[in-house]
Amino acid sequence: MRNSPAGSGDGAHLAVPEIAAFGSFLSKERNDSPHTVKAYVRDVSDFAVFCTDYYGGGWSWAGVDRLAIRGWLGAMQQRGLAKRSAARALSALRTFYRFLNVTQGLEVNPAKAARTPKLGRALPAYLDRGEIGLVFAEAERRAEAGGFTEARDLAMLELFYSTGIRLAELAGLTDRDVDLVSDQVKVRGKGRKERIVPVGTHATRALRRYYRRRDGLAGRSGPGPGTFDRRAVFVSRRGRRLTERSVQLAIKRLLRVLGGSRGRDLHVHSLRHSFATHLLDAGADLRAVQELLGHASLSTTQVYTHTSVERLKQVYHQAHPRA
Repeated sequence: MRNSPAGSGDGAHLAVPEIAAFGSFLSKERNDSPHTVKAYVRDVSDFAVFCTDYYGGGWSWAGVDRLAIRGWLGAMQQRGLAKRSAARALSALRTFYRFLNVTQGLEVNPAKAARTPKLGRALPAYLDRGEIGLVFAEAERRAEAGGFTEARDLAMLELFYSTGIRLAELAGLTDRDVDLVSDQVKVRGKGRKERIVPVGTHATRALRRYYRRRDGLAGRSGPGPGTFDRRAVFVSRRGRRLTERSVQLAIKRLLRVLGGSRGRDLHVHSLRHSFATHLLDAGADLRAVQELLGHASLSTTQVYTHTSVERLKQVYHQAHPRA
């Protein structure tokens, strides 16, 4: 299992059979998202490039030691890579060595003993209830005065806040995923895992109004092939499925009503954070919120309890006479 991968230190993908097989395993066996597969393959390829320079020629996966991995992590730090990205890269390498253990019987995993870069846990940005009211009031005003685009943007805003789904999940929705009779939506999350999420009455109403506009647009587009995507829930005026970037920009336009730096700093994911925070503020069960968000680990959901505690501390210090 000798390797002599060649390449530059920019982390370009290498023609290493084990890495190619690893990418195929992640995609076909683990059903990881294309984004995850691309990132993991890139990280392991970057490590292979580093090892070629570090060992000065031929080396093997079995011969890698902890010093090489520490050197790799140090090199990432020198390149200015964020700690979170370095932690993901180390996780990718650990997964790769487990893959080699299963497929080739390699018993060593030098990445297992390496210390993961310590991450500072930042509290997620979210909208308070007053801000939610302002944003929705403006979106509803535009939908009443406007046409297809405004009705669509309100429906997306309502669905984000009503369900807490991710950007990619909303952009990938098809008509058969949305059931407005049962008020629920089927979501395909990370790792292609499916979950059912309830949809609130405001979101249902906004979706029905948008569907009427969309169906009218589809009727005027004609029967020509490729003229209108009749499976996608959210489409452009030309009938094409909205890209994630287009969804981001549409929601960003609505969030600008908050003005100043606040309007600039908030983004699509802030609606997901707001969804979770407001549920927990109202006494929702943490595990129920975990399922609604599609988190694999409860610890990921627990960050929202910290957000709620911080908010309560602010209220306490503002209101209590001897705080």
